[in-house]
Amino acid sequence: MSETLSISLNGVTDLPPGKVAAIVTSLEMTAAPPARQDPPGTEELTLEPIGAADTARYLAMYRVLGERWMWFSRLVKPAAHSEAILGDAAVLCFVVRLDGRDVGLLELDFREAGEGELAFFGLEESVLGKGAGRWLMNRALELAWAWPIGRFWVHTCTLDHQGAPEFYQRSGFKAFKRSVEVVDDPRLAGHMPRAAVPHHPVIE
Repeated sequence: MSETLSISLNGVTDLPPGKVAAIVTSLEMTAAPPARQDPPGTEELTLEPIGAADTARYLAMYRVLGERWMWFSRLVKPAAHSEAILGDAAVLCFVVRLDGRDVGLLELDFREAGEGELAFFGLEESVLGKGAGRWLMNRALELAWAWPIGRFWVHTCTLDHQGAPEFYQRSGFKAFKRSVEVVDDPRLAGHMPRAAVPHHPVIE
């Protein structure tokens, strides 16, 4: 199969079977936004830092969150790849804890000088709609702007939660770029269950 594809900029482009496409929106901020209050009811949430020794725990949480939204970039590579990233001093990774269990993931990447990336930001469905997202974003912004950066950015896509772009904009990010990403469907290679991401059915 050819690895190139001409995309129509004014119409519909058919994808070969086994491929998945998403529209990616990149957003950024160049200064810390005004601090926002944590929502009531989020007092029991905590962040626990994790590193290379916690790679299995990290991947387990990544899989729980990602099977709803097709997070796959860490699943299609050996665990050693994630271990190396988690062991990098310029990467901060945390699990969100509530009632003695992991319910979310926050990963910040400062490996590019002068900027930070909100690499992964996710919460279990059980805590959504209860202020946990705002609480976690408050923590992400505090941590990011404590670093010597002039830009903090994030990207989201149409495979992700439909409210993500609006949430990021309410948090102070501004959209600056849109892209089309086409990849092999990770479910067909066994990296994710075939039943994952049911709102984007498998086509083979």
